[in-house]
Amino acid sequence: MKFSIDKHEKYVLFKLNESKLDSITSPALKSELIMINANGIRNIILQLSDVKLCDSKGLSALLVANRLCTNSDGIFVLTGLQPTVEKVLQISHLEDVFNIVNSVSEAIDLIFMEEIEKDLKRELDN
Repeated sequence: MKFSIDKHEKYVLFKLNESKLDSITSPALKSELIMINANGIRNIILQLSDVKLCDSKGLSALLVANRLCTNSDGIFVLTGLQPTVEKVLQISHLEDVFNIVNSVSEAIDLIFMEEIEKDLKRELDN
């Protein structure tokens, strides 16, 4: 599986450099995302601009990553979705499950807004 990882203080940008997110690539993607989360990263941006096909195994990997980030009080953001991948999410009724934005900069903004909201909530709770 071809990919690139760009680590930042508050998030990791993971770019999948494959045309398919299927039964061949999804186990490796799932493993990488699990390792990232296990290393203390709770906010992950997954850029899928090269992905033109996504099957049920690919959706499963995305759902696992979303659950891992949510369970660690973080956020999982999908960006760069091709129309075919968007259609698969719509058909599967998952477009509302995921945080989906058009660009990496929007994903970064979303993560920072979420972090600010969590910090404010913690301050109000104390």
